Amino acid sequence: MNGWVHAGLIAAVAVVVVIRRLRGEPLNARDLFGAPVVLTGLGVWAVARRHGLGAADYGWIVAGAVLGVALGAVRGATIRVYEREGVLWQRYTGRTFLVAALSLAVMAGFAALATHFGLAADARPVQLSVGVGFLGEALVVGCRGLAAGAPFAPERRDSSLLDRLRR
Repeated sequence: MNGWVHAGLIAAVAVVVVIRRLRGEPLNARDLFGAPVVLTGLGVWAVARRHGLGAADYGWIVAGAVLGVALGAVRGATIRVYEREGVLWQRYTGRTFLVAALSLAVMAGFAALATHFGLAADARPVQLSVGVGFLGEALVVGCRGLAAGAPFAPERRDSSLLDRLRR
């Protein structure tokens, strides 16, 4: 798959997730962890396929992943987690978008620094960066949901993918 297709798929997933969470959505484990796990897995797969990386390259990749998880965790702390209709829901807030914008700036600076010190740009797959950010967010929101005492929302297996995207 070429880079434009990957970028388009990643952007589509991110837009769907953000729109749904901006409106508020039931909080269930599959929706919370699905996209981050898939994107992170694709990113790890892309790194594994990249030949010629040295120890310093892997150091930058790991440092970037740790930074991405940390920034995602900060973003996760800004998400409103609440009970509605007897189950947990989540909703992005204005602060969530502020933290997201600041995170993008920090990650862009980190990427520029990595490039300055010789890390190849294609050694930092976008899907890994986006995936670990969403993973950090999911970990914090999941922990906050567990602490809230209300049950997570059940998965809706009866709805089609198109119905789920419309919500």
